Amino acid sequence: MIPIRTDLKLKRTPYANYAFILVNFLIFWATYSPHTIQYGTRQMLDPLKDWTQTFILNSAHPQLWQFVTYAFLHSSYQHIIGNMFFLYLFGNNVNDRLGNTGYVSFYIAGSIFAGIGYSMFHDTPVLGASGAVAAVTGAYIVLFPRSVVTVVYWFVIIGTVEVPAAWFVLLKMVIIDNVIKSQYMAGTIAYSAHLSGYAFGIITILLLLGTGLLKRSKFDTFGVIAQWNRRRQFRHVLKESGDDASGVNIEKVKAASGETAGKSQDDIYRLRAEISSLLLNKNLQSAADKYSRLLSCDDTQTLPLPQQLDIANYLMSSAHYKQASLAYEKFIAGYPDYEYIEQIHLMLGLLYARYLEKKESAAKYLKLAKERLNDPEQRQMCEIELKKLHLDQ
Repeated sequence: MIPIRTDLKLKRTPYANYAFILVNFLIFWATYSPHTIQYGTRQMLDPLKDWTQTFILNSAHPQLWQFVTYAFLHSSYQHIIGNMFFLYLFGNNVNDRLGNTGYVSFYIAGSIFAGIGYSMFHDTPVLGASGAVAAVTGAYIVLFPRSVVTVVYWFVIIGTVEVPAAWFVLLKMVIIDNVIKSQYMAGTIAYSAHLSGYAFGIITILLLLGTGLLKRSKFDTFGVIAQWNRRRQFRHVLKESGDDASGVNIEKVKAASGETAGKSQDDIYRLRAEISSLLLNKNLQSAADKYSRLLSCDDTQTLPLPQQLDIANYLMSSAHYKQASLAYEKFIAGYPDYEYIEQIHLMLGLLYARYLEKKESAAKYLKLAKERLNDPEQRQMCEIELKKLHLDQ
């Protein structure tokens, strides 16, 4: 099984990762020169030029610089292409998340830690970027645990399948390729360097996120755990005494929805309960239909934060732009202190500008988004859209 691509898009160009890939290839072409050497009574093939020996990590008597330089040397085209492919596949998104300076520091530290891990268990020379690449891959599964990787497989037939990246890395690349194979396959593969790299990448990123040195996002491991915990708590509430047939506590729903006079009151309670149940079962289309019916009963209704956002995002992705704009507007009105409110402003601005042709509303939300957005590409997007609105007037 070979991974060929991930489903994540980049917010900015990963210059540091591209630079590492280029430098590795340039050094390889400058140092690769297979030739025969005499080793005792035997002749052996040495893949590198003689002067490179001082830059290979000599685990028995290491020099400090070797813990960095060894990671830029490779013994064959297969060796460097394999390492650089995985660095490209997983490193771009990690670079995007850490920034160029942070990524350079992390990559170098990963190579050092992998070299130390190898030297603790071996006294033979080692070279190659695989330890540093393993650190990057470990960081990837912590930062993007819910991403998907497309894998090519061959067993009688050849095909592709999408699998969670975290499972592929942990099961295939860590456990199978480096734990199990190391027990029965002898060779020149530095399994301990790989495992040390994975450990460094995972632990370091967890510490950076845990201490707040690296800003958390809803997509990283802590964000996924928080979402799971919210869902768990919500399910617990639904199972308390007093639940109706759909599993929703009517009294809590009444309290959340507010008192509504008239004949439609029971319909509102029922619809909110049904929407909650449908969203728990990830039936977004039916939940969105129920949401439309809810607003027809009482257009002042706002769902709990995660539910309102799920409905709005689904309506947007399914091209129901008018309904989506209304759902986002209600979200902003109900949750003005939401941590990522600038993203909602940006989404509404783009909706009004590109799909609904409401220039004043588009300009309002694009300006609000531009004031708070940190991502330079998103800020630039706001500027471009605002200029288009000005030109069209």
